[in-house]
This record gives sequence, C-alpha cells and structure tokens, in this order.
Amino acid sequence: MLYLLLWKSVGAEIVPRFPDLPLQVLLNVTRYNTFRTAAASLTALAISLMLGPWMIRRLRDFQIGQVIRHEGPESHRAKAGTPTMGGLLILSSAFIPTLLWADLENAYVWIAMLAMLGFGAVGFVDDYLKIVRRSHHGLIPRYKLGGQALVALGVGGALLLLADQNPPLYNTRVIFPFFKNLIPDLGVLYLPFAMFVLVSWSNAVNLTDGLDGLAISTFGIAAATFTALAYVTGHAQLAAYLDLVRFPGTGELTIFCGAMVGASLGFLWYNSFPAEIFMGDVGSLALGGALATVSVLIKQELLLVIVGGVFVMEAASVVIQVASFKLTGKRVFKMSPLHHHFELSGWSEPKIIARFLILAVIFALFSLTTLKLR
Repeated sequence: MLYLLLWKSVGAEIVPRFPDLPLQVLLNVTRYNTFRTAAASLTALAISLMLGPWMIRRLRDFQIGQVIRHEGPESHRAKAGTPTMGGLLILSSAFIPTLLWADLENAYVWIAMLAMLGFGAVGFVDDYLKIVRRSHHGLIPRYKLGGQALVALGVGGALLLLADQNPPLYNTRVIFPFFKNLIPDLGVLYLPFAMFVLVSWSNAVNLTDGLDGLAISTFGIAAATFTALAYVTGHAQLAAYLDLVRFPGTGELTIFCGAMVGASLGFLWYNSFPAEIFMGDVGSLALGGALATVSVLIKQELLLVIVGGVFVMEAASVVIQVASFKLTGKRVFKMSPLHHHFELSGWSEPKIIARFLILAVIFALFSLTTLKLR
C-alpha cells in the first residue's frame, strides 16, 4: 500500500525530475527490497510490541486460556489458563506490514499471505473448539488434516496457474541441494508434492510448539534464513551466480519474510519463558504453512528440510515413537515430541530452548552454505 503510494504513484514520476531533493531521496529508497524489508520487519515488531499487552488482557477477560494435556509432563500443569490463541497477534503483525510495504500487484505475495491466513483459519477453529470444550481435543484429526489439505490444494492450484502463463511465472521442477544438474520436472505430480510439503511443515511447526518460546524462536531463525534466500532468488545477478531458478517478482517475498521475522521477535517478547501468552494452533499452523509456501515459491522446497532441521527432528520423533509403539509395543523416547523427552530426562525448560535455538542457527547457516555446494 505504502509502496504503491510512495513509489509507483508518486516517486516514479517525481524522482527522475528532482533526484537530489531530500523528499525525492526518501521516495527513491522505497523501491528497494532491502529498505522495504527492514521497514516491514520494524513495523511488524512495533505492532506486536504495542498490541501484545492489550491482547493478553483481552484473552484473559474472555477466559481464553491454555488447556493442558493430561498425558503431558507434570511441570506443565502450572501453565494451565495462560492466554492462548496469541497467533492472532503474530498474523496481524505479519499481515499488516506486508500490506503496507510489499507490492500488492505481485501474485507471489498474495499466495504467501493467503496461505498463511488459510492455515491460520484451520488453527483458529481447532483452538476455538478446545476453548469451548475445555479440552485439549479440538478438531477431529481427519477434519483438521482435511482443512490443511484444502488450503494446500489452493496454493498448489495457484502455482500451476502461474506455470501456465505465457511467459511462465513458475515451473514444476524440484531443486536438489548439493546436486547441480538434478532438477527433475514433476509435471502434474508437483501438485501432490507441494501439498505434502505445506501440510507436513504446518504440522511440524505445530508439534514444536510445546515449550515457552521454542517454536517462535526457531521459526524466527528459519524465517530470517528465507528472507535471505528470497532476496538472493529474486536478485538477477546473485541468482545467476548461484545457479538458482528465478522468477521475476519473487524478490517481493523478502518483504513478507521480513515481516514474519519482526512479528516473531515481537511475539517472543511475551512468549519467552515464563510465557505470558501462547500462540496456539492459529499461530503454529499458519507459520508452518507460510514458511512452506515461501519455500515452494522460490523453489527451495527440499532445502527447507535443512533450514528447519529442528522442526524435522520434532516431527520425526513423533513418527518414530508412534511407529515403534505400534510395531513393537515399546517407546523409543520417554515422550514425544523430542523436547518432552529432554524434559523428562532432567533438562530444564530454558536449557532445552537455548540448545534447540543453537541447533536452529547451525541448521540455518549450513543451509546457506549449500547454495554454493552444488
């Protein structure tokens, strides 16, 4: 909105005529992705910090508190009643700055934002039912998965429509990290592949949301990494140098990713141990879906496995635990997801969060090195 107003409507006409005037210099910088990404991040952070106390009070007034699973760790009993559904704060803090600073004529931006809202809507229904029933059981699993699949289908369909444009604005190829020439074209099979990526990552972030600040801090690292990846992918020279698939316009996703980083930092202010508010499924499902959507838009679907290594570990621990119990009747971990295993092993909650955050940084740095190791 501000981008369209300050640059496309005004700046593009005035700057070439009066390039040295202070106002024109300010208008000129609004066309750069780097400036608008920083502006979106700071705007998201400011919105989150300002609205946080108000939202916490309102959630308490409406008695929208966290319901703790009976089979969860005993130490979590004290968290019962902590305001939840704080994901609404995250979504607002990310959505509004994107509207303000991104090019709203860009299709990639709208796909990412609508995917985030779509997954958030599924999470909202799940959270609402938990609150109404005063139970940790929300949506029936098949309905929850069906809602996520429906949103993912919409995203996949939009991608195929972009691929059918002339010239094409997308393709159905998949890039394999470490293999320069391994770029298979999945064709129509790309639709189920993209749906799997979106649904699985939405749930992976959801599974990680079990300790104060764990999911949002590790997500913030992943979102910052994709901010850099989106910028590089959208930059003609850098994309050519790194041999990346580039679609004109994907650079605008840098602004969206930057807004998610700012929103994450702002929410972490209130969600850090001991948490004053929880994000709920409305936040975790939306963030996972948004991150996965950006990854498919910039053709880094498989690199997401490395960037979000912590989320992979958490989701894998659940799969391993369930499979092992069903096949052998024995459990591999004391409790899944993985962070609960370490809790029951005697690690304090802050220590688990700090060490998982260190792992998230390591995964992020390693993922960036893979861009040249191809």
